[in-house]
Amino acid sequence: MLGRLKMGLTVGLTLSLTMLSACSSAPIASSTDVSSDPRDPYENFNRKVYALNDVVDQKILLPVVNVYEDVTPSVVTKGVSNFFSNLSEMSNFLNHSLQLKPKKAAKDVGRLVINSTLGLGGVIDVASNLGIYQEPEDFGQTLGYWGVSSGPYMVLPLLGPSTLRDTSAIVIDISASPIRRYDPVANNFYISVLQVIDLRYQLGNFDSLMSGDPYTFIREAYLQRREHLIKDGAPPDDDDFDDF
Repeated sequence: MLGRLKMGLTVGLTLSLTMLSACSSAPIASSTDVSSDPRDPYENFNRKVYALNDVVDQKILLPVVNVYEDVTPSVVTKGVSNFFSNLSEMSNFLNHSLQLKPKKAAKDVGRLVINSTLGLGGVIDVASNLGIYQEPEDFGQTLGYWGVSSGPYMVLPLLGPSTLRDTSAIVIDISASPIRRYDPVANNFYISVLQVIDLRYQLGNFDSLMSGDPYTFIREAYLQRREHLIKDGAPPDDDDFDDF
């Protein structure tokens, strides 16, 4: 459901942007593409992409992740996950700042400093042990916070579930990633490969959690989770400016 190495991510992003352009320029969906759920007007096409992603996941990514899990000590896999989590604090800080949430932005900086120093470059999540927990934030959430509609549900090649709004934010999120700053380029590639493996490793065997139609289950889970993240788990009428 994620992607294959750096090339997979690049190809996936290119195809995603192509889909975004096509969806925005199509005036009316054909009768064969209309879904019973108004949030998913391109369900027939999305299901085909979902099936492709599932094949890639089962035949390519999962075998790699299984080997990674078998040969890597748990303390190392935990350290790898912590390292990438620490890198994401810069994105969290930028997006919390754009949402005018200074307390959360300050907490992001605090976590970054603590884990980058006491946590040996982020390998150990010292901040969480001190009760300073991470609050992930991306540009899609920022757009949603400022009232940008999610638009139709989409399934992106190799990248998985998304919406029109979240797809348009992918370029910003990738540009803000510290991984892009690593030099030489070969380091950028290997780190990206490891990040993809780590992301899939953290997902685990989610098939056992699904019930009913897998496509519908994932769609509902994704849309509900995104809404929850945008609202910080609070009711819609909560005043987000209380941070001030």
